[in-house]
Amino acid sequence: MVQSHSIRHLISLQDISDERLAAVLERSLRLKEIGEPTSLAGRSAGMLFFRRSLRTRTSFEAAVNQLGGHSINLNASSDFWELEARTGTIMDGPAPEHIKDAAAVLSRYLDVLAIRPAVEGRAWQTDRRDEGIWAWAQHAGVPVINMESALWHPLQALADLLTLRETLGELKKKRLAICWTHSPTTTSAAVVHSLLLAALRHDMDVRIAHPRGYDLDSIVLDQAAETAGSRGCELEIGYDREAAAEGAHVVYARSWQSLSDYGNPTLSASHRARTREWQITEDLMARGAEAHLMHAMPVRRNLEVSDEVLDGPRSLMYLQAENRLHSQKALLLEILGR
Repeated sequence: MVQSHSIRHLISLQDISDERLAAVLERSLRLKEIGEPTSLAGRSAGMLFFRRSLRTRTSFEAAVNQLGGHSINLNASSDFWELEARTGTIMDGPAPEHIKDAAAVLSRYLDVLAIRPAVEGRAWQTDRRDEGIWAWAQHAGVPVINMESALWHPLQALADLLTLRETLGELKKKRLAICWTHSPTTTSAAVVHSLLLAALRHDMDVRIAHPRGYDLDSIVLDQAAETAGSRGCELEIGYDREAAAEGAHVVYARSWQSLSDYGNPTLSASHRARTREWQITEDLMARGAEAHLMHAMPVRRNLEVSDEVLDGPRSLMYLQAENRLHSQKALLLEILGR
């Protein structure tokens, strides 16, 4: 959904061409150094959260405000009501308003809409369609930005790319290890899906390690394999985190939901209980090539990653979080055409 002069919507990072993505990253670096305090003067950005957020909400609101714009933050649980997304339905259920109408009205107030849509959590084949965010994009008269759907988290991937560029310089043939970590709560694979494709687009070699039963979305993996093949990158997926970390320049720690027991919390909890050894430790990091640690946060200390690694000199966790601000500033300027 990329137009010739501006990005219409950003549902996934694939909505940006390689050329425009490179321009956004370069602009992020410039903004980090000098800033553009009045670039969005007179512009308003609306944020709609149907799920909780800490870094995404704060960094996006700060980005708009620091560029001289105005941000309006709405939480579905307290500021408005449930919305209907289905087309042609008789609205005799709990939702008193359709996304079509809400999007049309908000588009008359705002210059851009950033949305974290709801996820039902019952069936992956339903949730992976991201119908909520696509409904907003279909009906809005202004650009829509995805702030993490079931399938994608483009804002996190953008900040991750900026962090990788700052830390490693040229990314071609650098090795990225994406290692699953144990957590007592379920987490979306959206971060990993977006990171995987973004890294391969930048010619990185990627290894993924996870316990059995925690495969990523099959269609995303097909896209990844196609991208790796066309760009001459290595893509390896296995069950051995030590092998994945061997020679890696970056170890990216992340827990994600098993799709095999998606929508079944009892089975999911039982499955996760057998994976406590999947932790990032100093011993694992030592297998890399002076490897850096990345984590999108929130992080469960000494469960997902040890304190020694998180607080060590090669941890990029806080830099990643900071870069959400700078990369989102660049994205906003690119989308709004200034």
